[in-house]
Amino acid sequence: MRRFFSRIANRHEQVFKYFLFLLTVLLIVVALPKETQFNYTYQKGKPWPYDNLLAPFDYAITKNEAELNEERAEVLRTIHPFYRFNSSTEAERIDLFRKSLSETWATKYANGKRSTREQEQLERNRGLQESIGTEVLRMVFRKGVILLSDQPAGRNDDGMLTLVNGNVADERPVTDFFTIQTAYEAINDQLNSLTAADQALLAPLLENSLAHNVLFDDQATRQWTRQVLDKISTTRGLVQKDEVVILKGEVVDDNRFQRLESLKAEMKNQEITGASRWMMFLGHFLLVSLAISMLILFLYQFRKELYDDLAKITLLLLLLLLTTYVFLWARKVNLFDMYMVPVCILPIVIRAFYDTRTALFTHIVSLLIIGFEAPSGFEFMFIQTIAGMVAIFTIVSMSRRVQFFISVLMIFAAYSIAFVGVTILHEANFRSIDWMNLKWFAANSVLTLFAFPLIFIFEKTFGFLSDVSLMELADSNSPLLRELAYKAPGTFQHSLQVANLAEAVTFKIGGNPLLVRAGALYHDIGKMERPLYFIENQNSEFNPHDELSFEESARIIKDHVIRGIEIAKQRKLPEPIIDFIRTHHGTSVLQYFYHSFLKNFPEKVPNEELFHYPGPLPFSRETVVLMMADSVEAASRSLKNATAENISNLVDNIIDHQMSQGQFINAPITLKDISDIRKIFKKMLMSIYHVRIEYPRT
Repeated sequence: MRRFFSRIANRHEQVFKYFLFLLTVLLIVVALPKETQFNYTYQKGKPWPYDNLLAPFDYAITKNEAELNEERAEVLRTIHPFYRFNSSTEAERIDLFRKSLSETWATKYANGKRSTREQEQLERNRGLQESIGTEVLRMVFRKGVILLSDQPAGRNDDGMLTLVNGNVADERPVTDFFTIQTAYEAINDQLNSLTAADQALLAPLLENSLAHNVLFDDQATRQWTRQVLDKISTTRGLVQKDEVVILKGEVVDDNRFQRLESLKAEMKNQEITGASRWMMFLGHFLLVSLAISMLILFLYQFRKELYDDLAKITLLLLLLLLTTYVFLWARKVNLFDMYMVPVCILPIVIRAFYDTRTALFTHIVSLLIIGFEAPSGFEFMFIQTIAGMVAIFTIVSMSRRVQFFISVLMIFAAYSIAFVGVTILHEANFRSIDWMNLKWFAANSVLTLFAFPLIFIFEKTFGFLSDVSLMELADSNSPLLRELAYKAPGTFQHSLQVANLAEAVTFKIGGNPLLVRAGALYHDIGKMERPLYFIENQNSEFNPHDELSFEESARIIKDHVIRGIEIAKQRKLPEPIIDFIRTHHGTSVLQYFYHSFLKNFPEKVPNEELFHYPGPLPFSRETVVLMMADSVEAASRSLKNATAENISNLVDNIIDHQMSQGQFINAPITLKDISDIRKIFKKMLMSIYHVRIEYPRT
């Protein structure tokens, strides 16, 4: 047991990596919906390509939207509008009539002198007129004066309504009620038996007292309409367990299509409990584990340096997890179309930090996982795969930020073409294409621009470098490089030549050319502190080393590495750039001062540490290439006669010496790579030191 725990302790990073893989799988599996899947793809009007399909359980056949709309329209045509009897209107309008009649009589007979008998006669006449007018109004209002309301399109127009009077609702024809016009006519008919004087007095007063007391009740109508519509059955028939849903080779017509759609929806809504739920969990776990294992095996077999880097593995799995969760969340809340989810962000971000193959492989693995939840899985996979490929290809070398916008346009074009192609394949005509669906692809493409701030965030969080950042660092107009060019112009020119050599080699043997170029430009920034102590910056015969001991000179030369690291950290250069400063001399010996000491003090035993750079050794293809380019370029400046033979011998001697000192043992570089490096160095140096043809003087 002790041996077991000791082994784990010694391989803690590997154990943590396995834990990270398992945690990613579990988090994805937990997020996946626990529902049965309908794993068939079918199209209306085409034969059923699978075996006979039997119903696994009883289920109802749901009506399609067209059927439901037709039934709703039919129901609406049978609904009568609701009107309500306003009982208070009668009393209010009769009071108004009586008040108006009193005012009229008071005005008409205000100044006349009448006897008691005459006055009593007038009072009897007024009382009679009031009684007649009141009875007429009661007759009118009790029958009802209706205010007809415009009916919405598609509603019943058979001349019937539902009258609500208190708690009683009654179906009545509209003709049972007065309108204002028919009420005028009824009043005049009732007054025909009176004298002309009484008619002239009462008619205007009664007409002014009319008002609608049968009013449209919008709320009751809407409520009743909603109740009736809610009672419409959404199903039409039942398919019993083991009943044939569709036979192999049968054409998927409208009826069979609806039976299949109903079964698919019912299976999705089936609640999984108990042992079934655990079996569903196990199935998801096996499939997700298999997909992520393929990604891990790819990294282990073909991207070993990436597999060994815990930070890079963590970022890769985090991006995969975030993509899966965003898609599943969007599907769950159903806020927008599934094609609006910008899954192309994943390959774009990965390509910014890794390589094209890793980005494409990870994108495919993510689609395999989210394909569990995507409807029309094959179509979704095809469209998203094409879009992801286009995204990767359009940013294969992100030297400018404008490439993001170009990539967005190309992604939108890929989405649109793939969508049109799939629709034509299904419907066999252009008229069936819903061009409004392109808005989802447009929104997706715009959201893909969020990859840019995500790249920046991950750069700062994980300490990685994107190609865009490397291009910015490699700009010779950056403040630090301008300072280097001003304080140590010779070192700056040397760095430029080293950058050209290293970049050309990295293109050939593989690696990140932008990274090695940026590292080369900054590798000697420590020389800014004491530029004159380095030969490339000496413009006169004066050499400050002549006044120093060999040990002190060696210390000053070595210090440019330490000072370079300090300056880089002060200027907040990324850690991968600082690695070039640390490793560009490895643990090599300062040959000139070491041999000078031996020559001048043969009787003394030198302190080896004083003449050795502190290291560490280069550990990547880029850092080892920089070491070779730095040494070769510096040594080439000492050639008095730059012939092809001399350059070839110089390059071979320097690289052989570095190999004999074990400077390359920590770097993943092969003998084939070293052979290619020799050839490129020789070719480029011969081009640099080529002697021009002398032209005849005139």
